[in-house]
Amino acid sequence: MQFVLAALLFSSVSTFTAGFVPPSNTLRTNHLSGNTPIFVPKSRFRTSKLSMVKQTPHGGKLIDLILKTDEEKETAIAKATKSLLLNPRQLCDVELIMNGGFPPLTGFMDEETYKHVVENTELPSGVIFGLPVVFDTDDEDLQPGDIVLLKDGDRDIATVEFTDKFLPDKALECLKCYGTSAIEHPGALMVATERGKYYMGGKVTGLNLPIRDFPCKTPAEVRAILPDSSDVVAFQCRNPVHRAHYELFTRALDAENVSDGGIVLVHPTCGPTQADDIPGTIRYKTYEVLKEETNNSRVKWEYLPYSMHMAGPREAIQHMMIRKNYGCTHFIIGRDMAGSKSSVTGDDFYGPYDAQDFARENAPRLGMDTVPSLNLVYTEEEGYVTADVADEKGLTQQKLSGTKFRQMLRGGEDIPEWFAFKSVVSVLRENA
Repeated sequence: MQFVLAALLFSSVSTFTAGFVPPSNTLRTNHLSGNTPIFVPKSRFRTSKLSMVKQTPHGGKLIDLILKTDEEKETAIAKATKSLLLNPRQLCDVELIMNGGFPPLTGFMDEETYKHVVENTELPSGVIFGLPVVFDTDDEDLQPGDIVLLKDGDRDIATVEFTDKFLPDKALECLKCYGTSAIEHPGALMVATERGKYYMGGKVTGLNLPIRDFPCKTPAEVRAILPDSSDVVAFQCRNPVHRAHYELFTRALDAENVSDGGIVLVHPTCGPTQADDIPGTIRYKTYEVLKEETNNSRVKWEYLPYSMHMAGPREAIQHMMIRKNYGCTHFIIGRDMAGSKSSVTGDDFYGPYDAQDFARENAPRLGMDTVPSLNLVYTEEEGYVTADVADEKGLTQQKLSGTKFRQMLRGGEDIPEWFAFKSVVSVLRENA
């Protein structure tokens, strides 16, 4: 029986396949089979321009807007004249503003900043920034000068002092940020149907981090567990990690631009994504069991309270910028990263290498290095190898499609261990 390999659960095959083939003289041993040369450094004494010190935050300074004492928090709350409940996307944005995930931002973008980011992918200061961060509302009564208490249920999260209120050009925003204003794009649909009529800028003061099913450490907390003098390679995902992903991000440590002793930070987004993605709480469970199963000292696992936009190239910049604030020096760019398909035609909105090319082009401005992902396939004879090696040697490739995998999962059939970790499959079945 022939199977077709899909690295991601459901529809995200593109995350681990990218046309990056190492030179023939840079080989190493396959992590699973132990007998297939894949990718090793040309020299044991590689160095990186970023590896001597821990990564500098975006904009030059790590930000922490969270008040520390009860007295400070009570004083801030007393200044508020209104209160609002945050929706899940707003909650993610507020958390990343106040915990230092979005430096140099200290609040929601005003109209000038919003327009500049939309048009130029940078702040008015010239600092690169991928996507606008805005507070949306339909409330006609909210006005500049209002100080509002932002809540998640009964929990006080932050206050915001609004500075302006404006009608955004949503069609232009979508065209510039997503490459289309058609609502068949999930990001454009979100802007058109979920966001309020008005955007408001304002300074945020943090009170309390949200209580989540998945713990999200602040940039400062993550930096504290990272090595001071080693490269840190970030791996972004929004789906369960399967065998091919694991092979991909562990082999990224052997890329020529990653210094010896580097580590991987697996940093999944656990906030809102596409409608048909697995919920963040279930994804979190799969990561936790896999962390225990693999027990790899060179792989750290943390979680990011970020809501996906599926904005392709522009979102690649956003992800790199955020991971820079969390202390990462490198970022793995997969094929069609943060890509999406038309809900009408099924066509891809972005080319397979658009995000990769845009990220590589802007990496110097971000102060990060990119690590393109390997195009890996599983073979009967030698385990995981690059597709070119498999073709050159005429190896027998094992393949499993996302559709077939879902059918097998629902039907209780055995899932091949070369495709998925048993612990991950168990969690998915328990939460189906």
